[in-house]
Amino acid sequence: MKSYQDILSAKAAGQKLLAILLDPDKIKWEELSVLIQKIKTSKATHILVGGSTVALDLTDKLVEELKKQIDHLPILLFPGDFTQITDKADALLFLSLLSGRNPEYLIEQHIKAVPVLSKMKVEVIPTSYLLIDGGKETAVARVSGTQPIPQSEVQKITHTAQAGEYLGHKLIYLEAGSGANIPVSAEIIKAVSQSITIPLIVGGGIRSQQQIERAYQSGADMVVIGTAFEENIDFFEN
Repeated sequence: MKSYQDILSAKAAGQKLLAILLDPDKIKWEELSVLIQKIKTSKATHILVGGSTVALDLTDKLVEELKKQIDHLPILLFPGDFTQITDKADALLFLSLLSGRNPEYLIEQHIKAVPVLSKMKVEVIPTSYLLIDGGKETAVARVSGTQPIPQSEVQKITHTAQAGEYLGHKLIYLEAGSGANIPVSAEIIKAVSQSITIPLIVGGGIRSQQQIERAYQSGADMVVIGTAFEENIDFFEN
């Protein structure tokens, strides 16, 4: 459980983590080397790989290429379904979509993943995944057939996160969705952070250094940057 223990240790030490999310379906493969160099010189502490829909074998291909060129950052799988699994990664966020009520993403995808995972040594980290309304329809909502929780329902979000911890999950992930117009609010991050003891990840709609810092100050232990880096690989140099 090295990857998870490292996250726990960072939380205990007050060290804030930064993950870059790479979607294999959106990668411009001819520019991958340049992208990797930008990641290596950034403040990133982790790389997440995954997306709502990813072509077969692309996850494995991307992780393999990343591992060849980056040896100091752990690579965590962020899968949209059971096909996005590879033993080349360091760990897998075993996501259960607790904000929705579709059994396919609460447990069924996990069962489908078991025959593959049982043959691998990849570290599995049970993760509560909460989709929060970011002001636009997201790929997660379309694929999962679920609706995000409105940002006004702070208590419901908080109780859902607490339920995830009670279920034994090791991480809480608050997600506004890829390219969200509105990131998860500081009020929500603070409320959830104060109600749980496990690490809190926040992503979706974060497009500036100021928004990253606001999320940290509100209680996020890890912030995830995806679309902002996809659209501007010099994001961390601004």
